[in-house]
Amino acid sequence: LVGKWFPTGAHKVGAGFACLVPRLVTGQFDPTTHKAVWPSTGNFCRGGAFDCALLGCEAVAILPEGMSRERFDWLEEIGAEIIATPGCESNVKEIYDKCWEIRRTRPDCIIFNQFEEFGNSVWHYHITGSAVHDIFDQIAAPGDRLAAWVSATGSAGTIAAGDYLKTIHPETRIAAVEALQCPTLLNNGFGDHRIEGIGDKHVPWIHNVRNTDFVCAIDDAQCIALMRLFNEPEGTRLLENMGVDCETIAQLPLLGISSICNLVTSIKLARHEELTGRDIIFCPLTDSMDLYASRLEEERQNQTVGGASRPPEPAEYTHTTAARHFGHYLEAITTDNMRSLDLPARKSLHNLKYFTWVEQQGRTADELRRLWDPDFWAEVYAQADTWDRQIEAFNARVIST
Repeated sequence: LVGKWFPTGAHKVGAGFACLVPRLVTGQFDPTTHKAVWPSTGNFCRGGAFDCALLGCEAVAILPEGMSRERFDWLEEIGAEIIATPGCESNVKEIYDKCWEIRRTRPDCIIFNQFEEFGNSVWHYHITGSAVHDIFDQIAAPGDRLAAWVSATGSAGTIAAGDYLKTIHPETRIAAVEALQCPTLLNNGFGDHRIEGIGDKHVPWIHNVRNTDFVCAIDDAQCIALMRLFNEPEGTRLLENMGVDCETIAQLPLLGISSICNLVTSIKLARHEELTGRDIIFCPLTDSMDLYASRLEEERQNQTVGGASRPPEPAEYTHTTAARHFGHYLEAITTDNMRSLDLPARKSLHNLKYFTWVEQQGRTADELRRLWDPDFWAEVYAQADTWDRQIEAFNARVIST
């Protein structure tokens, strides 16, 4: 599923819409007096800013200062107020702190926190999930199986598409993906990493972890190396010489860094589960290289590709480097740093939410316990019908006036 073709170049426009519109049609958000605040690591705040531009209201984007330059350029162009918080992708606590400051000091601001707004999950459950199902119906041959939905977790909205797929294909596995440098789900780890848009050092409130089957951690160096392999002339030349068709090579720039992460995980999962040609894995290509040209240039100029599994590589990208990246990071993908979740493991991940959401963000222990109940999630996803009726009634009132 390709995110590049959404209006912002990423697939978060709808998630922003689903968080904003329920409050708009119920009078909780007034675009003539309120500003919409979008805490994010880059794509959700851009989706929210786009939605605000359509409404003609002001958007406030909060994102870490270490995100790619293209994210900031886009937000400036659309006219959003930008608040850059300290740190990189995994520094979400600093974003939450800024949200609390805004709540105290700016009463005209309404915060749409994707990490706890169920509209985010509801959108992906109904829209992304049904889109995957429709595509499967179009491409599947008799006997094919919808084997898995693979999604790197930032806010844990997109992964809710897997919940929808399981209602139709109960055998479908859901794999949550994070950075090896910040393995919160894998082993309660923490740290900084370079896979922008995922791995935010906590378990989001809206992550239905009871329905998650696998956790997989991907080395950010692997993603950066494959970014170069897919986009450097020597890399694409190597792929062509190895028999990759030109049409596929031309589409590789559709994969941004987190998209590459999802691709690697899909391969790992297929090997771990010994899947066959009858098994189809779906994953989102959240955004494209349009948002990472600056990262590619940094690697070309003075950066190196290193990480948990490999020593640094030289910045100059040669045929030898391309061959090494292909062999080590793509052809030899292994099944390490994966965790199959039984019920106790899922419960332990669920309980991790306590330390962020109850101790720090004002939620209660009773609310947390409710999140463990499958019936709770059925009620959450059923809200879409109510919202649709409210939207239709709201539109009718607007038209009549």
